[in-house]
Amino acid sequence: MDLAERKARILYGQHLTNLADQKLVCRDLNGIQAQFLSAALHALDIRTAGPVESDKLVKSWTIRGTVHLFDPADLPLFLHEGRTHYLRDMDQMTADEHITLERKRYFADLILDELARGPRRREDLKAACFAAGMTEDESQSVFNGWGGTLRYLAETGRVTHVVGEDKGFQLCPPFTPMAEKDARLELARRYFAHYGPATVRDVAYFFGKPQREVKMWMAQLPLVHARVEGQDCFWLDNGQNDWPEMPDCLFLAGFDQLMLGYLKTESIFLAKEYIRGIFNLSGIVMAPILLRGRVAGRWKQKNGRLTLTLFGHWTARDRKRVEQTAEKLWTVKQVVWEEN
Repeated sequence: MDLAERKARILYGQHLTNLADQKLVCRDLNGIQAQFLSAALHALDIRTAGPVESDKLVKSWTIRGTVHLFDPADLPLFLHEGRTHYLRDMDQMTADEHITLERKRYFADLILDELARGPRRREDLKAACFAAGMTEDESQSVFNGWGGTLRYLAETGRVTHVVGEDKGFQLCPPFTPMAEKDARLELARRYFAHYGPATVRDVAYFFGKPQREVKMWMAQLPLVHARVEGQDCFWLDNGQNDWPEMPDCLFLAGFDQLMLGYLKTESIFLAKEYIRGIFNLSGIVMAPILLRGRVAGRWKQKNGRLTLTLFGHWTARDRKRVEQTAEKLWTVKQVVWEEN
């Protein structure tokens, strides 16, 4: 296998050259990271053959303790037994510096009672808790911006985010969590089937797990191995040998799975000198432009204004091809070109 074939396999596995329905895309990619809903919906849109129906998805904290969109049928998998997702005291049912355990239980029950009447915006739930006597200090725990009691309720399968621009919550559909061992292996199986060929370091990065644990999963899977340009790569082979041509241009999403799925310092799509052009120091993963299989810039689009930031040299043909691709996605009124 050479590097071109490795890229072709990955793009196909990630449904960038193999469009599918949203349920299958979410399943195969272990969910779609969704810090910003618009980015998650774009990530789905460029991989989906039919319309994106976000109302048929759920949103919660899953892999690496980050928020993902996924199919409700995968609740048992992502909210499996024995999960530990970097939880703080305020994200668990325990006393913390802002609130007693008794008071936290009281407001958790109040939130569930509110949601029993239907989905509610976060601010409406907060107002209800203030009306019931919650203090400003207690709100720093219950409605903490990084989780709090709402995260505890989500982690324990009581609530999920509403998939929408309003920051809302709803009761979670009933489900039975998978056993931890079975869930971990299924998540790893999906990764090797749709992110592979990948290295052990890539897998450890994606799941936020030590390499020794990754190797335990690998020992239970019928993986294929090849050495590609000095890297030991592993994947689950589906028997396919014919791959679609490399797309001239792809507008990937912010926090795209193609960027998050691999150790960024060893990415075969993103050159080291451009890492900070996509992964900034505040933790934002910006939207890349993939030009013939390499990240050649980033993009922003709002109200018909498309801003394209270039990495390295672009030919006039490159610029034309990118503009043509953009016009298939949006109604472009203005294109602004910037140097990185």
